[in-house]
Amino acid sequence: MKRGRYRLLFAAAIALAGCASRTADYQRPAAALIATPAANGKFVGAGGPAFSPEPPPANWWRLYRDPVLDKLVAQALAANTDLRVASANIARSVAHFDVVDDARQPQTALLAAPSFGRRSAEEELRPGKPLDNHFTYGAGASVSYQVDMFGQVARAIESAQADVAAARAAYDTVRITVVAETTRAYLEACNTEREIGVAEHSIALQRESGTLVQKLQHAGRGISFDVSRADAQLDQVRASLPPLQAQRQLALYRLAVLTGRPPADMPALQGACVQAPGLEQAIPVGDGAELLRRRPDVRRAEEELKSAHARIGVATAELYPKITLGASFASVGLTESFLKADTFKFSLGPLISWQFPNRAKARASIRDAQAQSDAAYARFDGTVLAALRETESALTVYARDLDRRALLRSAQRNAGKAAQDAELLFQAGRHGYLPVLDANRSLLAVDQALAGVESKIAADQVQVFLALGGGWEETNAAPALAASHQ
Repeated sequence: MKRGRYRLLFAAAIALAGCASRTADYQRPAAALIATPAANGKFVGAGGPAFSPEPPPANWWRLYRDPVLDKLVAQALAANTDLRVASANIARSVAHFDVVDDARQPQTALLAAPSFGRRSAEEELRPGKPLDNHFTYGAGASVSYQVDMFGQVARAIESAQADVAAARAAYDTVRITVVAETTRAYLEACNTEREIGVAEHSIALQRESGTLVQKLQHAGRGISFDVSRADAQLDQVRASLPPLQAQRQLALYRLAVLTGRPPADMPALQGACVQAPGLEQAIPVGDGAELLRRRPDVRRAEEELKSAHARIGVATAELYPKITLGASFASVGLTESFLKADTFKFSLGPLISWQFPNRAKARASIRDAQAQSDAAYARFDGTVLAALRETESALTVYARDLDRRALLRSAQRNAGKAAQDAELLFQAGRHGYLPVLDANRSLLAVDQALAGVESKIAADQVQVFLALGGGWEETNAAPALAASHQ
């Protein structure tokens, strides 16, 4: 009768353990935004010849076909300090996983306790008869193993595994950012150099125009007022140079730091960009489904959700008994009786601990874990929405800036023709110098605007690739550190 009762209790415990384990299994929420058709379709802003439906390549920066840029990106990936921090975070997560994973292994301990002393006569109920001093010893070994009936150890390991995966995804996110910022800084330095060239060309033209006005004044065909206005416009054009020079220096400073060098090493980068690289081909963008599979921040958010969900199982297991199987063997006694038969002792059996009936603390921990899981779910959805918004915004801005460049190129042609006509009419004495100034001022404004939008388009391209989330796929030593634990 008792044996049947024990069997019934054992079967009930096994069934309860299985139920507790199943309820903690992670499944992506059916209502998650990542599964909606709108999130997985074509991009709204990807219409037109500026984009192609192919997915972007992993090493997208090589589309610029610039060996200097390729070298700088390689240096940044090898020496960037943010990547070093992210790599250390992976190592930390792996170490935590090893600590948690050790809980499923048998735990062993050794004991050695030699001592010299005397026991109290009163304690031994022998008052008035002091006891002798003795050398005593204690030596033993123990082994214990937690029976994970209710999945607490397994769920803790799952949570730690997800934390490692999230750390790797965070590393990949940093890698993408480093590649994009290195490319952006290099292109900005190159394009600012081009803007400086445009400004210097405008200064040269304005200086020639001022020289012509002075010659006409000396010949009696001009007035000093025209000379003053020409000088004023020359100074105005020259004033555009210092901000551009500062912008170029700042880009080089960023480039130096991104590649792991102090700004003092910036002179080594001077002249690195002979010609600003361009990307005239259509940008491959893929679709929403590929984007959400590729972006590591989305992957990180789901891994964090997995980790939070597993911690619900860890907290739930506190409602049930903990069972540890253990065995110990020891020898304790006087040193002169070392390892004699009457000094040995041993113990073998299960240890059962259970916080019962007051389990309010365990239920509060479950509510806390559930709240953290709900917050992680919300962050997961928010990360998906942010990825889609960033991509659509980058595509739209890039397409509209291409339209603006086309209009400015047309305006540049018309302004150039107007400036030439005004110069010829002035030289022929058909009108004064004011129309020439106005025409030149319009041409200079268009030239500067066009140079500025060319730089903006280069930055837009980098922003598109950054939003698309490519560039992390090439492995290195840091992610490989955690690969064996997946």
